[in-house]
Amino acid sequence: MDVLGLDVWQLGLIAVTALAAQVIGGIAGYGTGLLMPMVLVPIIGAEAIVPVISLSALITNPTRILVFREHLDIRRAVLIAAFAIPTTMLGAWLYTSLSGREAALVIGLSLLAMVPLRRYLANRQFRLSGSGVPVAGAVYGFLSGGMSGVGVLLISMLMAMGLTGKAVIATDALASTLVGLAKTGVFVAAGALPAKLWLVAILIGVMATPGTLLARWMTSRFSARLHDTMIEATVVLGGLMLVWRGITG
Repeated sequence: MDVLGLDVWQLGLIAVTALAAQVIGGIAGYGTGLLMPMVLVPIIGAEAIVPVISLSALITNPTRILVFREHLDIRRAVLIAAFAIPTTMLGAWLYTSLSGREAALVIGLSLLAMVPLRRYLANRQFRLSGSGVPVAGAVYGFLSGGMSGVGVLLISMLMAMGLTGKAVIATDALASTLVGLAKTGVFVAAGALPAKLWLVAILIGVMATPGTLLARWMTSRFSARLHDTMIEATVVLGGLMLVWRGITG
């Protein structure tokens, strides 16, 4: 049996992976865009990854905002979004022109780059303020428009602006929602989100509530170091697989 061209087992696999990704994302503020491509690419194709994850994030991020609302920094979220929205629309528009192989290469290389980038930013412990915010926001927006897993960069930006813990997760969710609305609008206008992909995105989004609530329960019971190691190993493997897929076609 299939629904809009998707087998039931494929939908089940997407749901289980989405739940796990939402738990990870709820704990660390990132992870969904890094982990989902490995399951989604064989099912819906590489070129559909960024549109689907962007649309699903419009469901998952508001859930995080609600769960962690008491820690939300609205001013910083709006500030970043204001500089990121114009460039994310440009990045999304450029992404719609990529073929399946090109999209696989872009996503695979971006996943591989996110691991050393996250470690570099964490080790440097840099601070972000003043004129650095518009530049960082614009760079994040452009990369977010055409890549998956760029949430790592946004998390690092918020930490560099002085936020910590649950405030990072909540503020990241609001900024990502505002940027995601603009990005998804570009994909809808370009016809990159047919009914089949709406189904996939909604399924991922539906797993947000149980995943985020579980993450909230686990936040004080999970080793951050083990979590980061597991994500990095999975992301590197997935990135290599996507790059290989893009090269071999």
